[in-house]
Amino acid sequence: MKKVLIIGASGSLAQYVIEALKEVSNVELTLFARNKNRISNTANAIVIEGDAENFNDLKNAVTGKDIVYVNLAGNLDEYSKNIIHAMKEIGVKRVIAISSIGIFDEPLKSVLKPYRALSDNFENSGLEYTILRPDWFTNGNEIDYQITHKGEPEKGGAISRKSIADFVKKLVENPEKFIGENLGISKV
Repeated sequence: MKKVLIIGASGSLAQYVIEALKEVSNVELTLFARNKNRISNTANAIVIEGDAENFNDLKNAVTGKDIVYVNLAGNLDEYSKNIIHAMKEIGVKRVIAISSIGIFDEPLKSVLKPYRALSDNFENSGLEYTILRPDWFTNGNEIDYQITHKGEPEKGGAISRKSIADFVKKLVENPEKFIGENLGISKV
């Protein structure tokens, strides 16, 4: 049984990831959000209300987990540092984190600075990370995506949340894949 923690479980992308992971028979989901009432699909999941700015909330949520999936917005520099600290203290190594397309563009747009900070923090953490840099999200009912590696030109276009969720599901099913990778993900 893989124990997966979703941090930022009330987000629009996280809802698709929750649905995708519920299709996997050997996954136990724990959903972490500031307001548990904003999570629409809590069936067969453990729900924890907490704040990513609160180290003890994160430490309690990370305890006993195998994989942490990070799906946040806001003060990503502080949040990611707290998550890394909690994971290291507890001994959880595998993390999948959502960043953004364009974080390696120069000059860096100010709106992307928090996503770049998250990416840099996880890359320098010593954890077994996979960072995903999606293009703009859509609500399309399709699974259609391509992956680009760090240093390759980002290509493609706006991607469905369902596509990103499908790739996250594949990472959870095969956690040994794409370790130490910072991947662009967009529609073909």
